[in-house]
Amino acid sequence: MEQFQYIETDLVVRLSHGDEAAFAAVYELYSRRIYYFAYRFLKNKEQSEEIVSESFLNLWVNREKLDASYPIGPYLYTMARRQTLNVLRSIATSKAAQEKLWLWFNEAHNETEEAILVADLERFSEESIIKLPQQQQQVFRLSRRDGLSYDEIAERLDISRNTVKNHLVRAVKTLRVQLSRSHLSIFLLIAFLLQKK
Repeated sequence: MEQFQYIETDLVVRLSHGDEAAFAAVYELYSRRIYYFAYRFLKNKEQSEEIVSESFLNLWVNREKLDASYPIGPYLYTMARRQTLNVLRSIATSKAAQEKLWLWFNEAHNETEEAILVADLERFSEESIIKLPQQQQQVFRLSRRDGLSYDEIAERLDISRNTVKNHLVRAVKTLRVQLSRSHLSIFLLIAFLLQKK
């Protein structure tokens, strides 16, 4: 986990100074994810590839403004989201279609963003998760990795819904303490996950 953060911080510093090799490494790390993010909404290969190109062009143009203390992934996803939304808006011709599109996009984006955030949280915090008590680990994984609701977890583990909630709240609090020296993004991810239910 720390090694990944060190590598990403190093890449951001080098990129901000115009290092093309660092830019290529960031592209290798995130381009496929950005492509699938855009494709989930656009269902169009060329448009999704264009979103990737625009996102990375934007990243290169604004490289000097990058802050090495923040991860680069959320920055790229934010740019990709804006560009994807602009493409979708240009497709919608009537006001009603635009309103419908906006509602659908926000719903779909929240699901996709949550999946991305959960994936990032798992990557950064797996070592902390395995330190949790066994039942907290199990509840946390069923909720955040498998996407089960409190009721589904309660039924599967043969415990009450309230017990599920308590285990999840305790797990998130423990992770917050264990990750207190980690990247700021981890706190944002945990806060997001805590608000989910």
